[in-house]
Amino acid sequence: MSDTSRTSPVVSRPPGTAALPARLPRPAPNGLPDSPGPKEAELLAPDPLNYCSDVIYQICTDRFAGGRFPLDTSPAGTKLYCGGDWPGLVGKLEDGYFSRLGVTALWISQPVDNIDAVVDYEGVKHTSYHGYWARDFKRTNARFGSFDDFRRLVAAARARGIKIVIDFAPNHTSPAMETDPSFAENGRLYDDGRLLGGYTGDEQGLFHHNGGTDFLTTENDIYRNLYDMADLNHHHPAIDRYFKEAIRLWLDLGIDGIRVDAVKHMPAGWQKNWLASIYGCRPVFVFGEWFLGSPDADPEHAKFANESGMSLLDFRLSQQVRRVFRDRTATMYDLDETILATASDYERANSLVTFLDSHDMARFKADHVPDRSVELALVFLLASRGVPAVYYGTEQYMSGEKDPHNRETMRSFSETTTAFRAIRAMAALRKRNPALAYGTTRRLSIGRDAYVFERRFGSSVAVVAINRDLERSFPVRGLVSSLPTGLYPDALEGLLGGRPTMSADGRLPDFELGPGAAAVWHDARVAPPEEAEPLVGHVGPPMGRAGGELAIGGSGFGPRPGAVLFGGAELPDDHVLSWSDSAIRARVPGVPGGRYEAGVRTAAGRESRSPAGGGFFEVLSGEQMAVRFVVRRAWTEWGENVFVAGDVSELGGWNPERAIGPFANQVLFAYPDWYCDVSVPAGAEIRFKFLKRNGSSVRWESGPDRRFRTPRSGTATVTCDWR
Repeated sequence: MSDTSRTSPVVSRPPGTAALPARLPRPAPNGLPDSPGPKEAELLAPDPLNYCSDVIYQICTDRFAGGRFPLDTSPAGTKLYCGGDWPGLVGKLEDGYFSRLGVTALWISQPVDNIDAVVDYEGVKHTSYHGYWARDFKRTNARFGSFDDFRRLVAAARARGIKIVIDFAPNHTSPAMETDPSFAENGRLYDDGRLLGGYTGDEQGLFHHNGGTDFLTTENDIYRNLYDMADLNHHHPAIDRYFKEAIRLWLDLGIDGIRVDAVKHMPAGWQKNWLASIYGCRPVFVFGEWFLGSPDADPEHAKFANESGMSLLDFRLSQQVRRVFRDRTATMYDLDETILATASDYERANSLVTFLDSHDMARFKADHVPDRSVELALVFLLASRGVPAVYYGTEQYMSGEKDPHNRETMRSFSETTTAFRAIRAMAALRKRNPALAYGTTRRLSIGRDAYVFERRFGSSVAVVAINRDLERSFPVRGLVSSLPTGLYPDALEGLLGGRPTMSADGRLPDFELGPGAAAVWHDARVAPPEEAEPLVGHVGPPMGRAGGELAIGGSGFGPRPGAVLFGGAELPDDHVLSWSDSAIRARVPGVPGGRYEAGVRTAAGRESRSPAGGGFFEVLSGEQMAVRFVVRRAWTEWGENVFVAGDVSELGGWNPERAIGPFANQVLFAYPDWYCDVSVPAGAEIRFKFLKRNGSSVRWESGPDRRFRTPRSGTATVTCDWR
């Protein structure tokens, strides 16, 4: 999320950094071809759709490593540029730091062109070093590098089997003030160097002008400004088109994933239409940031993760892990409860991106947090369900509270710290054992300070034991696990004081889990093809159109092609694009829009199951566009909300439980007028009706079905009176 400081501003120019010239030249035009042709993206890193076995490493580009200029490490607590860039990242790729750490994806700062202005908030100079004050999403941030530098970064990562994930923030441009066009750069937005408009005097309506959000309602969060950021109006057809073109440019450069900033602050319907354009162009893993503080169990968060078409950062688990291991305000019982609850609430819990800290939070390490607590939390993170993301410098025990202290320059690249070695061991294990990538979680033993749990995916098993108490042992007695009979070494090799070997014969021997100890014992043996049970652990992307690609990940598919099942029916042989024992690529069949379960039948005739869920795929009814539905004079009784349902799957297929809503009625329109932005098929006639719902009570409007022919592109608005 963008810098959140807001007080009386003073703008100054030049400066911005001590390591680089005050103002760099405007980036050169992107120069990418408009017509199809050879692109870097044709050689994607391994599986840009399935990240379940990966470890992501998040980097603040400006603060990590300098290539063209030395990194300025002297100014602690600065919000100026420090000189980190893409050539610096290439250097660390080439010297093997990331590979030896074991990470397989780099999540970098938003790469687009940012403003040059240096903004003074209460005497502190702020720049766009974080990458969130964009002005041109079709050009690069010149302080990070050129398009050629970015291509070299992608190529260097791909050569080492490492994926590149970019941060992307289509919610806003940069700071702006309605009454002062000289403030910063007035939120101006450019299209490859051509000015589209600024915030003040916005006659085109490219931005929202509804004041700042108070964070009290979802409607306020979406249609009001996030702090003093110039909030973009995604319902404007020029903005909709612009961001579809902009993200395609970066996809064509070969990125393997997208982290979308501030998804809570944009219409879900517009985002789904935008995501559909991404998956129709070149499907990659997409996850969003919906910040959760306290309370951290938000049903809207789970609804978005289940229905939007993208995954999310798992703030719910992160906040609980921090309470348990960092602040000691919660217990292992609370942690186990969160694991169970999220497995129920999120359909694709194994695709949620988990983390200990980030650029938006105080670092996990602090004066009151011993190094061992960091190490134990890392083991839990990398052994748990979800896609783990490690924030840069955690392996070096970097500390720091709020911005910019949680974004200091990288202070060391030591490869001998215990944290570094723990990440390396666990990252390797995630690649070797599918139980950590896809498995279910079962508690074996628990106490206030200790947790022993099992991850299992078919015949693959991992038993994890962690004791956060740094003074007392925890007795472990009478455990029954799924480990086959045998002797198992600790995957951490005793690094954190765990029992070096564990014998198993259905039961585990009683043992003492020492103070501050952790160990992982696992079995990843592969059953013979004729005995292997096919298990689906991941299907991605979550949605797409007929003719698009989907990836199925899991185990036990066998070396010889069998059949891919889609909604229970076999796909034609020519729809199966590739097949291995753990990964399949297939073509989405031409079926009506809706949710379908994807599965596998092996050559030996065994049919798959999905023990941890996540096996469903949403087929879209066609190319998508965003339509704003407005219904006027819809008076409601206490507890009722307005929804829309219709004949296409995007409108719930007339099922009132799957109707789209609830509608809003405060910002753009006021009660009794209601509105909602919805993703629907483009260039199609849709039938729909409005309804009022309160729990299981449903009241449909009267009269015949309404009809609307959607345009082939752009956005549209449908305005009706309640009948």
